Amino acid sequence: MEVGNEQGRAQGNGRSDAAAGKPRTSPCNSLKMFLVALSFAYFAKALTGSYMKSTITQLERRFDIPSYLIGVIDGSFEVGNLLVIAFVSYFGAKLHRPKIIAVGCVLMSIGTFIIALPHFIIGRYQYETSVRWVVNSTLNPSPCPVGSPADLAQDRKLSHVPATGCEGDSNLSMWIYVLLGNVLRGIGETPVQPLGISYIDDFASEENAALYVGCVQTISVVGPVFGYLLGSLCAKIYVDIGFVKMETITITPSDARWVGAWWLGYLIAGVITLLSAIPFWFLPRSLHIPGAQGSEKCTPEQTRFIKDPHSGKHKYPADQNTTFIEMAKDFIPSLRTLLGNPVYLIYLCVSIIQLNSLIGMVTYKPKYIEQHFRQSASKANFLMGVINIPAVALGMFSGGLLMKRLKLNIMGAARFAFGTSLIGYILSLFFFAMSCENAKVAGVTLPYISLDSISYDTHSVFAACNSDCFCSASDWDPVCGENGITYVSPCLAGCASSSGSGKNTVFSSCSCVGVAGNFTASTGQCPEKDDCDRMFPYFLALSVITSFIISLGGTPGYMFLIRCIKPQLKSLALGFHALATRTLAGIPAPIYFGAIIDTTCLKWGQKRCGGLGACRIYNTTAYRIAYLGLTLSLRSISFIICIPGFILLSRQLKKEERNAVHGALANGGTELEALRKEEFVVSNSDQSQQTADNSTDRETRL
Repeated sequence: MEVGNEQGRAQGNGRSDAAAGKPRTSPCNSLKMFLVALSFAYFAKALTGSYMKSTITQLERRFDIPSYLIGVIDGSFEVGNLLVIAFVSYFGAKLHRPKIIAVGCVLMSIGTFIIALPHFIIGRYQYETSVRWVVNSTLNPSPCPVGSPADLAQDRKLSHVPATGCEGDSNLSMWIYVLLGNVLRGIGETPVQPLGISYIDDFASEENAALYVGCVQTISVVGPVFGYLLGSLCAKIYVDIGFVKMETITITPSDARWVGAWWLGYLIAGVITLLSAIPFWFLPRSLHIPGAQGSEKCTPEQTRFIKDPHSGKHKYPADQNTTFIEMAKDFIPSLRTLLGNPVYLIYLCVSIIQLNSLIGMVTYKPKYIEQHFRQSASKANFLMGVINIPAVALGMFSGGLLMKRLKLNIMGAARFAFGTSLIGYILSLFFFAMSCENAKVAGVTLPYISLDSISYDTHSVFAACNSDCFCSASDWDPVCGENGITYVSPCLAGCASSSGSGKNTVFSSCSCVGVAGNFTASTGQCPEKDDCDRMFPYFLALSVITSFIISLGGTPGYMFLIRCIKPQLKSLALGFHALATRTLAGIPAPIYFGAIIDTTCLKWGQKRCGGLGACRIYNTTAYRIAYLGLTLSLRSISFIICIPGFILLSRQLKKEERNAVHGALANGGTELEALRKEEFVVSNSDQSQQTADNSTDRETRL
């Protein structure tokens, strides 16, 4: 019998022994290699995504488009995900996951290069200015051309008529390339998260899975640090660097018309993303899991879903040679089972609403810093990368570490994530108190007749002091008067002459400035940052604290998603979660946030070929209320939905505990019956042996 058992075991393990005879990489080393490769891929995609958000104002000004259209471009990334994510998440889990991730990284790289393409197609950037770069400053034309009343009225009518030569202007449609490139980026990013996380959770031990996921998520937050720093660097460089003489540029990075070298960062990000694809081509489809580890890998919650405890070898669908038709037939039943889980549905709704708030806030936060606190785009991106994002990374890593140390179960993870989000919400209410006064711009935030107090009523840029000048109301060429008031243009300031050239131009005889004995003005807006400079450090400190606290619940919340569903539906659950959140949060949030922000614009720029361009100045009070109010209102709704979620989760866990107890009793009864049968067989065997011994004794006596 023992020889037969040994032969059976040899036959049963023939494939394993044959595989063991081949040289192969250690499963531990392969998992670590995959962890490093996935972390680099997360870094690359996060860097590119954050760089996209850091170039929002640059793209607005370069293509003369409003914020809501920028939201459409930003949301196009999620459209790319929407096209393929459900199929990639489901079918990709049964195929070679590392190679599918590699293909995705290559597509992301190509899409990033396409985004930078318009810079090499369209002409040089032209901004509205009355300042000219001339060698002989005595040739400067007068900023205040004199005209008859009929000419002035005619000019104000013609300010909305397209300029000549616009038939060949391609700026109007070049942003389409940015949108298409972002769609391709979204398609390429699709397999990275669901297939990568499920691969780690499949082949890592249960106690290390949360830590590994926390490490990957942390690296994905480190990526935006470099993305925003890259955005800060490129925002300082003029868009047409190398093609124009910088001496002829009359604006500075703090000007509302400045456009940085947005295209340069996309080229750098594209190369990094392409490099991230290389390691995945050399990783195995699956890793060998020892039998003991495979049986101990499931959490108590997950094991309740598994009917056959000996079917651990079927846990990993990637190891099965399943046909495409068989996988397709199983897709609808699997999706129906997934959506039949009420806890998963509640979690999905809460995630969608909170991500609407998060995506809208993060997308326009650099712009909020620029407009509300009057910082340059370069400084806003630098602060986001150096101060805010590291706090998020530290919070996510600390959350994964705390989950491992505290050994949180499903309910513990849910409570932890909810608590951190609630504390961050309460602290965020203090942002409403951190306000700055709007810039003092004559004819926009101040009436010409009273330059003392800011008013948001509709004002006219024309006044008696500039009535003799032949001015255009649509121009945005701000100058700072000696009285500390910004004027829309030198002409509307009533300046009659100018001296110097470029950034050093000084306008004189400005009748609207009104300072006795000194009627001069200089190029650019007046600083006026005293109140903002005092408030800005408090804003940054509170932003860091709230970001850290909210991100503490990121990893426990993500692990809750993984552990609240059946193990065989893990990849599908992650994929469908990403599909739903990107469809209902990633796509619409930047659009309606941008549309609401557009309603707070006080002065629009005008395209050279007619139509509204990018906004030049906002009503900062209305901007703050709209931006923060919408963000916190969405989070309030999500907290209300969490209440029935906790009730359902508690009931489900209690039900599973009862089922587990009944199952244990049933198994115990079966084992007891088997033991009794075994004892009965042994007893009969002993009686037979005793009978035989008695017969032998009688024969001996005879």
